[in-house]
Amino acid sequence: QGEAKKALQMLRKPAVPIDLQYKFAPDLIMLDAYETVESWMTTNNLNPRKLIPAMMRYSSEPHAKNETHEVIKYLEFCVHRLHNEDPGVHNLLLSLYAKQEDDSALLRFLQCKFGKGRENGPEFFYDPKYALRLCLKEKRMRACVHIYGMMSMHEEAVALALQVDPELAMAEADKVEDDEDLRKKLWLMVAKHVIEQEKGTKRENIRKAIAFLKETDGLLKIEDILPFFPDFALIDDFKEAICSSLDDYNKQIEQLKQEMNDATHGADNIRNDISALAQRYAVIDRDEDCGVCRRKILVAGRDYRMARGYASVGPMAPFYVFPCGHAFHAQCLIAHVTQCTNETQAEYILDLQKQLTLLGSEARKDANGVTTEDSITSMTPTDKLRSQLDDAIASECPFCGDLMIREISLPFIAPEEAHQFASWEIKPQNLGNHRSLSLPV
Repeated sequence: QGEAKKALQMLRKPAVPIDLQYKFAPDLIMLDAYETVESWMTTNNLNPRKLIPAMMRYSSEPHAKNETHEVIKYLEFCVHRLHNEDPGVHNLLLSLYAKQEDDSALLRFLQCKFGKGRENGPEFFYDPKYALRLCLKEKRMRACVHIYGMMSMHEEAVALALQVDPELAMAEADKVEDDEDLRKKLWLMVAKHVIEQEKGTKRENIRKAIAFLKETDGLLKIEDILPFFPDFALIDDFKEAICSSLDDYNKQIEQLKQEMNDATHGADNIRNDISALAQRYAVIDRDEDCGVCRRKILVAGRDYRMARGYASVGPMAPFYVFPCGHAFHAQCLIAHVTQCTNETQAEYILDLQKQLTLLGSEARKDANGVTTEDSITSMTPTDKLRSQLDDAIASECPFCGDLMIREISLPFIAPEEAHQFASWEIKPQNLGNHRSLSLPV
């Protein structure tokens, strides 16, 4: 009967099923859009998605320019007040914004981050590809530029922005911060467009194009944009920019020279250190004790087989001296390190020691059975094995390095010393047969 207000009051009664709201929504919104939308906004548990057919029917009808679009009002209420996340609702609202003559509401909607409050949530709920097709169809170029940038299609965004406004293109080029090469490529696109717009005009416009370099904050140089200028441009127009560019290169050259001088000075210091290292020596006192066996370092060695793999030190056993002052017999150091390190490293050290001993024994005799000390030091395999053994056991002092630090976490009694630990145990004995004696005080 045309009485929409009464019908809406009837539908809002608790006894009336809510499905009737969706059934009569298309007729009610066409009869009285304002009252219908107001009723929807005050009705609880209403699903906006089921009202989309009614809203689309209302939106397809022509409306006056100054008329309040009731569907947009309701959709804004759902999105901003009810925080609705339905993509269909967001897509419908975006399509209605795109059909308006003023694109300010559309741009605000695209820039709004609806999921900002949730951690790791999406920033928008509409379909960006659908939004891009719709905006291209409705020729909303600024909105298209924003959508391209949002989809990380920065080249397309800058190319489209140049058709609308160069300032917008510059703003899009500045949004790329984590990729310097892409940012420079985007600014070159803007520079080419700006220079081509000035082509064939007065010299003042060419100077304006060169002044564009200052807006790139040093990202572009004069040599980057020279290919874009016309052939008839005079050198006077570029004099200031070229001089500025040459000054920058001169500063870079001076900086590189300073860095080269510093590198040369550092190399000289390293060479001097290497020369000094070759001449480094340590003084051993004749009463110096081995850090492990506590016997004198400078004593005759009983086993010369191990000494054959080292530099000749006379009849003395080979030994190691560290800068900290600790000294060890080679055999004592090997035994100490293998005992304190892991099983794999210990087997590696013992294998090197065995190979070094065998090579030293074989090198003692030539074809006639005569020992040749000179041939020992020149043997490459022996030197290689000795270097590997030195790295394994003498890279640092066992009393001052990481080996001693790691020993802090080891127990005082090792598992293999359990029998010795048990021998110290005090066992209770039968004291019943012993008489106690009282001593006068």
